[in-house]
Amino acid sequence: MDKSFLKKLGLKLRNQGTSTGDDVFRTGTYIESHSPVTGELIGAVSTTSYDTYHEVVERAQRAFEKWRLVPAPRRGEIIRQFGMVLRENKDALGKLVSFEMGKSLQEGLGEVQEMIDICDFAVGLSRQLCGSTFHSERPAHRMYEQWHPLGVVGIISAFNFPVAVWSWNAMIALVCGNVCVWKPSEKTALSALACHNLLTKVLKDNGLYEGISCLVCGDFRVGEFLAKDPKIALVSATGSTRMGKSVSSTVGFRLGRVLLELGGNNAMIVTPSADLKIVIPAIVFGAVGTAGQRCTSTRRLIVHESQYETVKTALVKAYAQLKVGNPLDARYHLGPLIDKDAVRLYLLTLEKVVEQGGNFLVEGGVLTGDGFESGCYVRPCIAEVEPNLSIIQHETFAPILYLLKYNDLEEAIEIQNNVPQGLSSAIMTDSVREAEQFLSVAGSDCGIANVNIGTSGAEIGGAFGGEKETGGGRESGSDAWKAYMRRQTNTINYGHQLPLAQGIKFDF
Repeated sequence: MDKSFLKKLGLKLRNQGTSTGDDVFRTGTYIESHSPVTGELIGAVSTTSYDTYHEVVERAQRAFEKWRLVPAPRRGEIIRQFGMVLRENKDALGKLVSFEMGKSLQEGLGEVQEMIDICDFAVGLSRQLCGSTFHSERPAHRMYEQWHPLGVVGIISAFNFPVAVWSWNAMIALVCGNVCVWKPSEKTALSALACHNLLTKVLKDNGLYEGISCLVCGDFRVGEFLAKDPKIALVSATGSTRMGKSVSSTVGFRLGRVLLELGGNNAMIVTPSADLKIVIPAIVFGAVGTAGQRCTSTRRLIVHESQYETVKTALVKAYAQLKVGNPLDARYHLGPLIDKDAVRLYLLTLEKVVEQGGNFLVEGGVLTGDGFESGCYVRPCIAEVEPNLSIIQHETFAPILYLLKYNDLEEAIEIQNNVPQGLSSAIMTDSVREAEQFLSVAGSDCGIANVNIGTSGAEIGGAFGGEKETGGGRESGSDAWKAYMRRQTNTINYGHQLPLAQGIKFDF
C-alpha cells in the first residue's frame, strides 16, 4: 500500500524517540512498530534510558522557568499555530494513526480533528484562566484566588487513542503555563513521534526554547521513571485499571498529583419507548467501533423484556452486514485488534463466557486467509448472559457485546452500576421521566451519562472522565484545566490597621 504519509510526516525506518524539541537523544535500543493491518514493520523508535530521561526532565524544568512567564494569550497563539499545522497534516496523520493502531481511516481522521478541536478550545481558554473574588470579614481587606501552573506535567497515553488523549492533556497543560513530558504507548510510538515533530516545528518557528514539549519512549519502565520522579508535578495516565493503581500508589507515596483515565465497562439501557431507528446504529457503533478498543465502547446492552426479542433480531441482522478488513479501505466497518496479545485475551474471554453459561447469538473467532495475514482480525460477537456472570465485571478490549434483560428501570440501573468501572453510560428512551431518573443522583454512577446517544465518543467541550475504578480524573473541556494548576488564595490589606480574622485580639 502507499505509505507516502510516512515521508510527509518525516518518519523513517529508524527514528529517535527521545527529544526535548531542539535536541534529539540517541540511544542504542529500539522498539519496533508493526502494523496490525498487515503485520509489516512500519518503523522503530529508540528507547529512553534512565540517565537520558533525567537529562530530559532537567531541560523541561529550565524551560518551565521561562514558559510560565509568557502571557497566557501568547501561549494560546502558539497552540493556535499548532492547530493550523494539524489541519495541514490531517490526512497524513490520520492515515498513520489508522495504519499503526488499526482503527478505521474515518476514526483516524476523527482523532486528528479532535486534536484540532482541543487546540481551538485551549486558544479560547488562554484568556479565561480566571479566579474568584471574595468579600472579607475584615474592613479594608480584599480576598481573591488565582491559579498558577504546576511545573512539569508527565503524560502517559494508551495505544487506542495514540494522539488525541495526549493533546487533551498537553494543549491544556501548555496553555496553563506548564511544560510536558510525554510517554506514549510503545505500540503506537510512531504516531506520537509525528505529533511531537509537528509541535516542535511550531515552537522552533517561534524562537522558543527546547524542553517545552518533550518525548520519552519505551515500555512500562519509562512510565515508572515519571511516576517515581518528584520533579514531575502531575502525572496524567491513561490505560488499564491495573496500570492506574500502580501509578497512583507510586505518585501518591511522594505526594504528587495524578489524573487517571482508566478502564470502562460501559452499558446502554434500552427502554420500552426507545426509538429503534437510532438505537440499533448506536449499539453497533458503540460495540464494534475501533474494534471494541475504546474505553467508552459499549460492553453491556440492558434491554427491557418488551423490546428484547425485537432488539436481538435486529442486532443479529445488523452484525451479519458488518465487514471486517483493512481499516484504510472505506468498505470495511472495523479493522484489527492492536496485536496478537489482544487476540489472545479476546479468545480467552470467549472461552469464559461459554464456561459461565453464556449463549452466543453471533459467534466470535479469529479471521484467517487473504487480507488477514497479521493474525489480528477477529469477528464481532454478541452473547446472551445473566447479570451474575463474573466475566461481565471485567473489560475486554475487543468487539464483544453482552446482552441482558430487565423488567423495570430501577433493576436496569442497578445492573448497569453493578460493575467496578464507571466511565460512560447511556439510556435510549422517549420518556422524560425515565431520562431524568437515569440522570438523577439515584441513576447512573458514571462520569458520562447520555440520553439517546451511545456510550462511545465525546466532544471536547465537556470534561471527560469517570468514577470508581475508572480513576476519577477529568480531562479536556469544562473546568478540567484546573487539574493542571495550583490554586492560591490572596488577602490584601489596604488599610492602616491590622484586624485579625474571627475577631481575635492580640494586644501588647
